[in-house]
Amino acid sequence: MRVVKEANVRKSEILDVAERLFGTKGFDGTSTTDILNEIGIARGTLYYHFKSKEDILDALIERMTGSLVAKASEIARDKDMPVLQRLTLMMLALNVNNDLGHEIMEQVHKPQNALMHQKMQERLLAGVNPIITALIEEGVAQGICQTDYPAEVAEMTMLYSNTVFDDLAGYSGDERQRKVSAFIYNLERLLGMERGSLQEAILPIFR
Repeated sequence: MRVVKEANVRKSEILDVAERLFGTKGFDGTSTTDILNEIGIARGTLYYHFKSKEDILDALIERMTGSLVAKASEIARDKDMPVLQRLTLMMLALNVNNDLGHEIMEQVHKPQNALMHQKMQERLLAGVNPIITALIEEGVAQGICQTDYPAEVAEMTMLYSNTVFDDLAGYSGDERQRKVSAFIYNLERLLGMERGSLQEAILPIFR
């Protein structure tokens, strides 16, 4: 007997299977037939929810960024932790470091997927910027940092980290260290903090 599931349940099931297959076989190595066979559904059912394999990847990106923003928000709300510690843990939570993350990022970095990459950046910026802004404002209120433009500093920080640090592993050791040091140095200036103030808070993100 054919099992009929709610549309949102079936859609999540397709994404879960695609996520697992993309992570183990790679995006290019996974076909829609692989996904169909794994779930046991008709091709028409798949295309009812997603137009193509690329559409599935796009939906996975949306789900992934949404999950990252939710984690960042949860960390930022924990007032039991100092503001700089929350900022560090939040940025660590935004680091995509599992097999699926690498596979997805490899896809979105391809020239033909430039729009997908842009969408991912825009989604993260829209979700995370208000959280970073609130943390900066909290730091200003506590006298930890000083800036009249917390929202703009948050935006510049995210844009810079999303471009320069998108593929930090691709740099040599010296290049990597220089870019990290420059990032910390300039962020301290943007936040009106003494030099070296962010070393302990930021460095763990790049280790």
